Amino acid sequence: MAKYFGTDGFRGEAGLTLTSRHAYLIGRFLGWYYSENGTRKVRIVIGKDTRRSSYMFEYSIVAGLTASGADAYMLHVTTTPSVSYVTASEGFDCGIMISASHNPYSDNGIKLVNARGEKMEDDTLDRIEAYLDGRFPLPDGQNDLPYASGENVGCIVDYAAGRNRYIGYLISLSLYSFKQFRVGLDCANGSAWMIAKSVFDALGARTFVIGANPDGLNINRGIGSTHIEALCHFVQENHLDIGFAFDGDADRCIAVDENGRVVNGDHIMYLLAADMKRHNALTNNTVVTTVMSNLGLYRALDEAGIDYVQTTVGDKYVYENMAETGNCIGGEQSGHIILSKYATTGDGILTAIKVMETVVSSKQPLSKLAEPVKMYPQVLKNLRVADKSAVRNHPRVAERVREISKALGDGGRILLRESGTEPLIRIMVEAESDALCHRYAEDLAALIEELGLL
Repeated sequence: MAKYFGTDGFRGEAGLTLTSRHAYLIGRFLGWYYSENGTRKVRIVIGKDTRRSSYMFEYSIVAGLTASGADAYMLHVTTTPSVSYVTASEGFDCGIMISASHNPYSDNGIKLVNARGEKMEDDTLDRIEAYLDGRFPLPDGQNDLPYASGENVGCIVDYAAGRNRYIGYLISLSLYSFKQFRVGLDCANGSAWMIAKSVFDALGARTFVIGANPDGLNINRGIGSTHIEALCHFVQENHLDIGFAFDGDADRCIAVDENGRVVNGDHIMYLLAADMKRHNALTNNTVVTTVMSNLGLYRALDEAGIDYVQTTVGDKYVYENMAETGNCIGGEQSGHIILSKYATTGDGILTAIKVMETVVSSKQPLSKLAEPVKMYPQVLKNLRVADKSAVRNHPRVAERVREISKALGDGGRILLRESGTEPLIRIMVEAESDALCHRYAEDLAALIEELGLL
């Protein structure tokens, strides 16, 4: 099991579990590693979200990169998917995004993508972890990686132009004008605050924006895709046609229909896949989901004659399946939607554009398009534990999960999984009523506490 890097990068409380020294060392290693022992010049692109600590980590990473001889191209505040796009489209060796996504401002993270704009390979992450812990076999028996000197020291390039090209790319993807639509955008006081409005304005929408006043401390605070109630109220109050909420680094999108009701990632996958099927564009007639998708999505896909597969939780695993099979749409209920024709990662603004296209082309409101997905009641309970694997592998916990699963039968399910980014065990229960969901979730949580596993 990885010590630092989870399913979505190295994430932790800024200055405590994730420090500027970690960031510097990651920069040092990447600058050296991609240079093939100093035999080639390296170009690495870096973006960050609006957290106060992102500046600290940005400069630490840049110091490490240039000390190892790599050129650092700084996008400054931008989205995670823009880093993937720029890395892949402009020939960079790899990309770095500084963000803790939907977490509070006190956390931060370092996400790495390869030259294709995909999440970094595990073997490279293993080497970085070994270097962080002093276990990496250094060249020629040295005490540290070699430092660049003289003309070999890396350059720092202000690369806001890369972010602007990404904005142009998004605008180019829409087949329709959004003129006459009143669109709400919740930018979570995060990465999307300078990008989302520009894109939707250029596509003709009348935009109404919240969460676009970052101060370094208010990212995701009571706003954004994890606090969708803010956008629901905003859409109703301003009589908008539709709304889209992003998370801190804008790789997620949750929508709100014209009535102020939530349209989550499962709804979005369904309506986009159904539209693709109508246009003979749904590769393999299949949607890639994770085990966290709601039973209501699967019932709706069955009714529409659309196949589906399930992966482990994490958009990384969704993309891996898509890359292997050629499936063109997949994602998570949380709003990570991957459209492989256009991107190698979840992209909240891209998702919003494609949802808008479906609304425009179908001449139907979002509420009508999402209607076939009847969500089952669902409870998600998070337990902070000392050892996630000990909980997962405890025989009495496993037996209780089997008992609950048998009791639910075809009318529901229970899922126990480890968080990929936090010291949490997540209990998810779906059933035909909220009461049953809460009953079984509390039952399993009580057993875990009784066993002294918290």
